Amino acid sequence: MGRVFSGLLLTLVMAVLVVPLCLYAGPPVLAALAREQPQRQLVVPAHQQAPGALSSGRAEFPVPANLGAPLPDRQALGDLLDAELVVPGSGEFHGAVLDARTGDILYDLDGDAAATPASSLKVLTAAAALSVLGSDTRFETSVYEGGTPETVVLAGGGDVLLGTGESDETAVVGHAGLQTLAEETAAALSGREVSGTISIQVDDSLFTGDTLSPAWNEEDVEAGEAAALYPLAVNSAWAVEGQQYGSRVDDAALAAGDAFAAALETAAAGYGFKVDPQVTRGTAGDDADRLAAVTSAPVSEQVTQMLLISDNYLAETLGRMTALKTGGEGSFDGAAAAVKAAVSGLGVNTSGMVLADVSGLGSGTEISALQLASTVQAALTSSDNSVRDLPYALPVAGLSGTLASRFTEDASTAPVGGDGLPEETPAAGLVRAKTGTLFAATSLTGFVTDADGRLLSFAFVANGLEDNTAQAREAVDAAAAVLAGCGCR
Repeated sequence: MGRVFSGLLLTLVMAVLVVPLCLYAGPPVLAALAREQPQRQLVVPAHQQAPGALSSGRAEFPVPANLGAPLPDRQALGDLLDAELVVPGSGEFHGAVLDARTGDILYDLDGDAAATPASSLKVLTAAAALSVLGSDTRFETSVYEGGTPETVVLAGGGDVLLGTGESDETAVVGHAGLQTLAEETAAALSGREVSGTISIQVDDSLFTGDTLSPAWNEEDVEAGEAAALYPLAVNSAWAVEGQQYGSRVDDAALAAGDAFAAALETAAAGYGFKVDPQVTRGTAGDDADRLAAVTSAPVSEQVTQMLLISDNYLAETLGRMTALKTGGEGSFDGAAAAVKAAVSGLGVNTSGMVLADVSGLGSGTEISALQLASTVQAALTSSDNSVRDLPYALPVAGLSGTLASRFTEDASTAPVGGDGLPEETPAAGLVRAKTGTLFAATSLTGFVTDADGRLLSFAFVANGLEDNTAQAREAVDAAAAVLAGCGCR
């Protein structure tokens, strides 16, 4: 009888212990048995997040996509946009507005016609680079042993945002520093007991074909809009480090080699060798030992840099790196083919699309407004976290990049609010878009959440302009402002 009572008591004790344990651990165990896997969450870096409020604190950034929000009425929306997309003088407008959730066309102003997109083309280049290379990919600049113990080879791996100083992990331009690379190289040479004078060769063979695009205007090259393209450069080949405008160097690869030679000369102090200041071109053998290396900022940050300041040199580089990743050639033709193929892979209809380059600087590119807007819509709805970095990399109206001075009234003439600041247009802080401007063309491509909370992608392009580009730019800005403030029902 005692044994029976002891058994019952033990059973009760086990029940007291096991039942809570089952309540706590049961669901995870059942989930594991059902082979349920946790879903990866999109983590947006702080520097890429949409602003919560304007700098003046007047308006909150709306919820990016309210799935229950009504669609704008096509006729009402069309009437408002048609009224804005017109300027005195020459030129014609193309436009497309899509519902980001469904891809339905809400506005079509000759949206299928071929147009010159100017730098809005960089939206396609960004989408291609993010989808093919991935957000986290970094490019490596390396130093290898040369054909003799007294020769080293500086090999470009696609980083054209090198700095001449120490590597700065907090920066995009200068994330990889040639001084850091030189110090690692000097230490490696010292370990090999190298003495005498070290000669430096630069290997820029990663890219092939023309270094200057035949589609580029000579005046644009002279003005620093672009330069001969190489797989390594300091500060995107701009002549003044730390300055993202003005002239660019003619030979960015040898200029980077010269900067590395100067850095290595400094780093060599106390190691017992000197550096020949005369840098030449050369290649390392297939079995050459790597002495040192530095890596670039991730592709996502380079894409943001490219879009914010509309850097043609960086755009062409990202296009070539995309081509190489897919097995193509690191050339202008290879980049164009790779970008077009990648965008098609995102579900965009690329029929009739012609790319003269991947920066939008050259003549001969033909893209429709619908293809531009569709690329943004594809990025907004992509299941690929890398591709979804694209929308957050676009400049913000009135706040950042090439849109920092747009969508705000001129301070000398604008009405002043109660806080003493000029009043912004309805789109300031709300529209995110890539600008594009050439002598006879202007464009704006991006997305916005309308007044009802519906997420829309759009592209507005004006071609055939003559002395009225500024007015056309104001017109496309006004059209984007219509979308930001529109309930349109």
